[in-house]
Amino acid sequence: MPVSLVLSSGGARGIAHIGAIKVLEEQGYKINSIAGSSIGSLIGGLHAMGRLDDFTDWLQTLTKRDVFNLMDFTWSSAGVMKGERVFNKIKSFIPDMLIENMPIPFAVVSTDILHHREIVFTTGSFFDAVRASIAIPGVFTPVNYMDNTLVDGGVANPLPLNHLQHAHAKPVIAINLNAPEEDEFSLLKASNKYGGYLTMTQKAVLTMLGKITELSIALYKPDIVVDIPRNVVGIWDYHKTELLVEVGRQRTLKALIDYKKQLAAS
Repeated sequence: MPVSLVLSSGGARGIAHIGAIKVLEEQGYKINSIAGSSIGSLIGGLHAMGRLDDFTDWLQTLTKRDVFNLMDFTWSSAGVMKGERVFNKIKSFIPDMLIENMPIPFAVVSTDILHHREIVFTTGSFFDAVRASIAIPGVFTPVNYMDNTLVDGGVANPLPLNHLQHAHAKPVIAINLNAPEEDEFSLLKASNKYGGYLTMTQKAVLTMLGKITELSIALYKPDIVVDIPRNVVGIWDYHKTELLVEVGRQRTLKALIDYKKQLAAS
């Protein structure tokens, strides 16, 4: 069955997208179109070019120290990291590709912070587009593109349901990494040890992203929504690949089962 897939922003939680994609393939779904924001653009694009397994294999080798060593800090007032080190590492085993040459139609969403609008890439360098889409304000330095200053796609559109190139491929499946917190995952509660300001700021941003995502889902009405709780892991927990892939697998499988039950009952 052909499907369209939309992958949300969400930092390290985006590794759950990998589990979601694996389940869809195992269940016989053919992904014919992908749109992604921030980490969703990275995972979605790697699948669209056929290199997601290579990326997953690398992720599984990462330790917490490895993640820290990939952070290239800078003194820029626009962001504390350049993001070059991690992209250079990925490019060492996954060559860049033009988006328009990918086997699966793919769209990358970023935010033009100067003109308060979305910028959507459906052509050009995959890595250049993703670097713009993951540029979390104040964390990664922004990307200058023509007369635009591009930052994280999640700022304007964390779940870009409106940018699928071939939305006629039904059902439309949305993987939402900004779903409400669940008691099963207590990371945000434990993060109080880092100080109340950081915790409250993080909670405020996650709440905002969650509300924007809820509005997008209500407006565009995807056929299937897979909710990943926003407190499942921290934004930098890229070393927790096994946990996150399994969460993505289980949540997606449940959503597919529920969807099939709804179809059978209608």
